[in-house]
Amino acid sequence: MSRGHRWDQLRQDRPAAPAAAAGYQRARRAFELGQQLRALREAQHLSQAELARRMGSTQPAIARLEAGRVAPSLDTLDRAAAALGVELVITLQHPQRRGRRQLSG
Repeated sequence: MSRGHRWDQLRQDRPAAPAAAAGYQRARRAFELGQQLRALREAQHLSQAELARRMGSTQPAIARLEAGRVAPSLDTLDRAAAALGVELVITLQHPQRRGRRQLSG
């Protein structure tokens, strides 16, 4: 078996591996949170620097959040929500019911 063939097989199998799938899921959530944060900031005509000042953070940290390069902590999300004047809402739900119904309890 050639070296290239093994790499192609590994690359093909990797996304199906449970650890890789979980990693992609975490990255997707970080990216989506970053997009939402940016949209809220831009809707209020705030610069990254101004949002950072309001949060007690730095502009590069806000840029990393908006790009989805870091998964924000709950504390960071709380500070962002307060700085933007919005409510932070976190829900847990079954994957097959995504977008249809939330768990209550």
